[in-house]
Amino acid sequence: MPLPSDRDAVVVGYRPLVVVMLSPLAFVLVFASWTIFAVLGVELRALLGLDELDFALLLATPMVTGALAALPMAALARRHGGRRVMIACLLLICPFLWAVAHSSIYLHFLLSGAGLGLGAGSLAAGLVYVGELCPRRHAGLALGLYGAGMMGAGLSYLLLPLISQAYGWRSAPMLYLLPVLSVATLLWLFADDPDPPAAPRDSDDDGVAEKARAGWLAALHHWRPWRLALVYSFFYGAFVALSLWLPAFLGAQYQLGLRDAAMLALPFPLAVGLGQVVGGAWSDAHDFRALRWWVSAFVLICLFLLSYPPFTMQVEGVERVLTLRYSAPLWAFMVLLVAMGLAMGTGQGSLMRMIHRDHGPDLALVGGLSLTMGGLFGALLPVMFALGNLWVGIRTAGFMFLYASLVVCMLVMVWDHASGAGRDG
Repeated sequence: MPLPSDRDAVVVGYRPLVVVMLSPLAFVLVFASWTIFAVLGVELRALLGLDELDFALLLATPMVTGALAALPMAALARRHGGRRVMIACLLLICPFLWAVAHSSIYLHFLLSGAGLGLGAGSLAAGLVYVGELCPRRHAGLALGLYGAGMMGAGLSYLLLPLISQAYGWRSAPMLYLLPVLSVATLLWLFADDPDPPAAPRDSDDDGVAEKARAGWLAALHHWRPWRLALVYSFFYGAFVALSLWLPAFLGAQYQLGLRDAAMLALPFPLAVGLGQVVGGAWSDAHDFRALRWWVSAFVLICLFLLSYPPFTMQVEGVERVLTLRYSAPLWAFMVLLVAMGLAMGTGQGSLMRMIHRDHGPDLALVGGLSLTMGGLFGALLPVMFALGNLWVGIRTAGFMFLYASLVVCMLVMVWDHASGAGRDG
């Protein structure tokens, strides 16, 4: 058998490097496209005359279609290669970016948002792609770097207000067309897919596909794939929803303009992205099973404190009535938000490393399931935030709902551990 040449050796190390570099860029651009509506919310609400619920539905639409696309795209990536699916999804969102810039009625924006959600197929495909090609001993770091593409929300916070003020808001979606096309071209030119697993000689493609579908359905009948996906879905869905909601919340809560609110929201996705890298790298050497409880508890405390709305309390003293007023200063809110983002990112990065370790052959299934559940949860949140404002009349009702959701998630974790189902993972 001939020995591999030097050129072959270079290719073996070159391909994972290209994947680790380009896949997060695709992730960044997809997330940046999703947050267009959030950052341009003031202009869109003025143009269309939207109330809070209408605007919440506009924010939720990309997440719904993204959640529905994640698992099928992960399956296609497993069968046909993650690179091909990522390129197709990136090209698919281009006409919808153009449509956002040229839409004028609410229905058109909804349809454009639904099209942008299909970019989630690139996220699921990229997860499978990175998981297959990254070195196993550094899988957590590679997946953490990929997940750090969530910083793409920060890209929109930073650039879109400037573009909107300089050239008008309709120029902002067009800004992303060239980068999306460039990353898709670079993936096509410089990356390639791993060799597909060899199929038995006496089997055909339809038989292999049918067997794979049967295996996935059998796996979904067990609790084990669902429990990691459940915890991951909270962190992922909460991050996406908060990324969409924060600029409008900060603007209304602290009477800020679009540019200032977007800039103040920027540290949150940056903290989550940094946490993804830290959590992934940390979990390469340590077990996250115990730490996930501490991460969840810390996020729970942060959500409890962020849930407190401004209030006034009167206390009848001996000689006079004492009036106590509470309103979280902006600096305290930002400290809590950044600390929570860092913890959420650490949780996501470590959980994805656990999924890769415990379900490596089924990464497309469990990873796609996690993104699907997280996307559906994230799509529910903007609507619940809007309804909380309308029914409760408190802007921080969104944090209250997140707090209650995490409590339910942790109770499921406790039941899972007490029943013995989760003691091995």
